[in-house]
Amino acid sequence: MSTELTAPGRSPHDDESATTHRVVRSRSDRRFDLVNAIFLVVVCIIIGYPLWFVAVASISDPAAVESGQVWLWPVDLTLDGYRRVFDEPAIWTGYRNTIVYTVIGVLIHLAIVLPCAYALSRKELVGRTAVTWYILFTMLFNGGLIPTYLVVKNLGLLDTLWAVVLPGAAGAWSILVGRAFFVQTVPDELAESAKVDGASDFQIFFRVAIPLSAPIIATLALFHGVGLWNEYFKALIYLSDREKYTLQLILRELLIVSQDPTQGGGGDAGSADSIAEQLRLASLIKYAVMIVASLPLLVIYPFLQRFFTKGVLIGSVKG
Repeated sequence: MSTELTAPGRSPHDDESATTHRVVRSRSDRRFDLVNAIFLVVVCIIIGYPLWFVAVASISDPAAVESGQVWLWPVDLTLDGYRRVFDEPAIWTGYRNTIVYTVIGVLIHLAIVLPCAYALSRKELVGRTAVTWYILFTMLFNGGLIPTYLVVKNLGLLDTLWAVVLPGAAGAWSILVGRAFFVQTVPDELAESAKVDGASDFQIFFRVAIPLSAPIIATLALFHGVGLWNEYFKALIYLSDREKYTLQLILRELLIVSQDPTQGGGGDAGSADSIAEQLRLASLIKYAVMIVASLPLLVIYPFLQRFFTKGVLIGSVKG
């Protein structure tokens, strides 16, 4: 007869359980983890360094930037570029207009896309396959710029907020991703059990589907919001009143004006000094404009990141 010795307070079963749950990684697994970690670090550097360089260059002396002295830290710190940008009153008007366009556009986008995507995810909807193919067709073909402009003009939307917000308010890609999300998150069994309890289709949508849809709502809102925030072409085509310009148009004007050395020109030394200073400011403004246009999105994204990741993954699993 043999006797097993165990530590006080422990049983042989505990030791066996600990041995069973211990993960033994092979050398090839550890090598893969190391290579994967190195690869991800390199990717992060490749993606993050340009943004860091723009931020550093926007507060560095332009001569140091052009001579290659600026790499990781500012050289001859200066805020002249940001002062020039924010001293322009139109910047604040552009910010206000872009925020209004983005908020209203995202709300309209969600109000159209979510009910459409949910309806197409239900098997009892008659003709849902034909409607899905029709929506998919719009991703591949469109009428072009001139017919779209004529439609906007005939609807009386020129030089209004709606000319920027309404065209493209319902995106085919958003509807298809939302449909895939609802198919997986709100299965037919869940909807049928709600109907057994007396819930209508509208009640199922608002009380069951929407509360479960935070990831896809954040994903669709972020994608569409980024597009509206960076909106440039529609505003350039449809808007003529400068008070309604988006931030991107204002920044474009500011950048073009600052890079024109002939304004206020002359042949004397004073004018030459003025042109040299204007060219110096133009280099600073170029980088400051990038930060001013991108900073709001960089601030908002971390708060939506976890919903964004989950929504993209769930929406792409099943169609």
